[in-house]
Amino acid sequence: MGSAGAVRSEEFVRAHTRVAATPYVPEVLLHQADEAIGLWERTEQAQGGARMPPPFWAFGWAGGQALARHVLDHPEAVAGRTVLDLASGSGLVAVAAALAGAATVTASDIDRFAAAAVSLNAAVNGVRVAPRLGDLLDGDGDGAEVVLAGDVFYERPMAERVLPFLERARDRGALVLVGDPGRAYLPRERFEAVSLHEVPVVADLEDRAVKATTVWRLTGR
Repeated sequence: MGSAGAVRSEEFVRAHTRVAATPYVPEVLLHQADEAIGLWERTEQAQGGARMPPPFWAFGWAGGQALARHVLDHPEAVAGRTVLDLASGSGLVAVAAALAGAATVTASDIDRFAAAAVSLNAAVNGVRVAPRLGDLLDGDGDGAEVVLAGDVFYERPMAERVLPFLERARDRGALVLVGDPGRAYLPRERFEAVSLHEVPVVADLEDRAVKATTVWRLTGR
């Protein structure tokens, strides 16, 4: 994404969100929207009618909130280490990792508006996070010592690509942590639970106002 495109995307994010504390992670401020469907339609209009992914970047999803909370409560997981936040969305988890003392933090996403939101949210929290726009799932995390993924097992096609990516990262020695609010496609037998959370969420996006959410560590086979 060129600099002009980045500026336009940041202007769009600013115009359609408000800065507020994250409900379960009040240390982190985010540019947040009040509703999803209308915003999704506006993202597609802004792209000339092109099909766009849902605006995951405009909300604090349960998996990301729990993972960000875990990182801030257990900074030793990331302090002084290189971190990749996969499918970052708003950058909530990436910002939490930076606040917890990570040496460097990269936030990856396929949505140009997410990349813009990451930049804006890093700035409003006074931390440095490098947005990376693109699909990384054929790789292994590019050497990151910690790979974080909030709420990535929500549909089968995504899960079928994410799990091998996370396993490749683990196999080369990365710590892999996932935040998940009980999504259907998380293979729990591959993970070990490390913390449990009751996370307030936007009720319109979920089936209840508070989601029981687990932070999991990917273990060996």
